[in-house]
Parts: sequence; C-alpha cells; structure tokens
Amino acid sequence: MKVAILRPAGEFDETHAQDMATIRRPWQWVVLFLFIGALYALPLYASQSIASLVNRVIIAAITVQGLNLLTGYTGQISLGQAAFMTVGGYISTLLVSLAGWPFLAALPVAGLGAGVVGLVFGMPSLRVKGFYLVMATLAAQIIIPWFVRNAFPDVLNGTQGLNVPAPVIFGIEFNEPRRYVYLCVTVMIVSTIAAYNLSRSRPGRAFVAIRDNDLAAELLGVDAFGYKLRAFFLASVYGGVAGVLAAHNLRHINSETFGLVDSIFFLGMLVAGGLGTNLGPILGATLITTLTEAATLVGPLIFKIFPDAPAGATASIRPLFFGVALMLFLIFEPRGLAHRWQLFKAAWRLRPFSR
Repeated sequence: MKVAILRPAGEFDETHAQDMATIRRPWQWVVLFLFIGALYALPLYASQSIASLVNRVIIAAITVQGLNLLTGYTGQISLGQAAFMTVGGYISTLLVSLAGWPFLAALPVAGLGAGVVGLVFGMPSLRVKGFYLVMATLAAQIIIPWFVRNAFPDVLNGTQGLNVPAPVIFGIEFNEPRRYVYLCVTVMIVSTIAAYNLSRSRPGRAFVAIRDNDLAAELLGVDAFGYKLRAFFLASVYGGVAGVLAAHNLRHINSETFGLVDSIFFLGMLVAGGLGTNLGPILGATLITTLTEAATLVGPLIFKIFPDAPAGATASIRPLFFGVALMLFLIFEPRGLAHRWQLFKAAWRLRPFSR
C-alpha cells in the first residue's frame, strides 16, 4: 500500500507544476543546497579515509540506481550489474590510455558501451522471467569476466588487468580521494535527477505497468519487450558509468575487480533501501557500504575475544554483516528504508493525532 502524501490544512495545488513538484517549501530548497554544499565541502574537513568511504558509497548508489530502474520499477531481477561495471571500466581505460581520449568524453561513451552489452543479455527477457531470467543475467557475470581475461591478451592484458590513469579534467588531476569526491558527487547529482525524472515520465509508468502485470500492460498497448530492453539498457548504462568511476578511483581493473558477490551486494542494497523508490538506492548503498566498512573494524576485535580463531575468520565478517542485515530487513522491513521514511513523515504530519 502506498503512503498517501499528506499536506498541511489549507494547502492546495492550483497548477500541474505544483502538483508534480517534489520540493515544495523554500526551507526544503535551503536544506537541499546545504546538503549538497556539505558534500562538495567534504574535502575541506574530512580525512582521506572518510572521503574514500564517501566515494565508495556514491559509486555503489549510482550502480543501484540503475538496478532500481530494472528491478525496482520494471520487475526484472538481475545478477549481472557488476559485470556491466567491468565493461564500463575497461572501455574507459582503453579510451583514455590507448586512444588518448579525455576523461569527460570517455565517461559517457563507456556508459553507452555497457548499455549496448546490457541489451544483449536483456534479450532473454522476451521469453523468460523470474528465476530463469536471473540465470540469464547471471551468464553476464560469467561470460564478461571470461572474455576480458582471455580475449585480446595483448590489449586487455589477461588476468593481470590494466592500470587506470587518474582522471584529468580542465588540467586538474583527481588523483586522491578528497579530490575525487568532487567528481563522484557531480555524477551522482546528474544520475539522480535523470533517474527521478525518468521514473515520472511515460517510460517510467510503462516500467511500473510491466512490473505489476506485464500481460495487462501489453493489452493496454505497452510494448513490454521494448520497454524491458530499455530498462536493461539504462541499468547497464548506470552500471557502466559507476564502473568508470570505480576503475579510475582504484587505478586498476581486471576480471575480478567487480565479481558476482558485488552484484549480490548491489541487489541487497536495493532491498534494504526500498525497491521502486527514488531514495532507496541512496539509503541502501549508504547503509550496506557503511556496515561492511564497520565489519573491517570489528575484525581485529575477534582475535582479542577469541585468540584461537582461525586466520581467515576476519574475511568472513563482511559477508556475515551483510547477510544478517539483509535477513533482518526481509523479516522486519521488507519494503526498505525509503518506505519507513515515508511512514515517519506521515506520522510527523499527523501529530498529535498519530494514534
């Protein structure tokens, strides 16, 4: 059930623009700009480790935004999002390193290249759905790493991968986490606006119709297969763009940089944040990435509490945290943090009559 949007008494919409507006009050614009300003000012007051964490959160959020368009809005489950990050990262690296392209030109081309590859793996959505579609998208996570590992070894360098240069924009080299924040935040703002506007457009409504009942959508004139392919394309573009940012941030990429475990984590972020919501990818990516980062801090405590613990015990803490968090969300908050935020806002606006 969707939470109704509550308005203060006496507030009415007189135009279509007012009805469609997301930010309605001047103070909301002030809060938004203060938040964006705080992100851009992060390098002035945050350490390199905090800036590195923020970069990882933003890159994960961009990836999950694409997955949200495919899974949250269109209902097509995918386990290949990390593979499309690999495609975007490799294309950008080759364009910048070998072809001498500027980073700003390589970024969109790499995203579009990943989108074209995503179309290929979206073709089975014409015939299969559900579990079988998951298996079809899982093929991307197997085929693409195999390809970059074995094809064109003189260019892709096999299992060793490629060294990725730091982005250079207008003569400024983004070669450290605090500088990289500016780049990540800018791309994040653009991707969020694009995803939000798309969700409210004609294709966005078609995505939701297909998710709810694809047969009924087709009877109403929606080209289900065409829109499914568009959703796969857009999800892969977002994954490719995130892969470009991740590769240039890590300064190296190979077939194992983005693996199946990452695709599972991205899907878990979407579940925790809220499927089919605009805020869900950001909340889910922030929560899960922060939790997994906390897991690395908990690792040394294990040896203090359990001195006889095996050496590999700390490596299992990260998936353990993720698994427990995902299980708790599926049991107690299956609609994600974004739905809980909507309930909180509704309860606040109803006070003191929330009972």
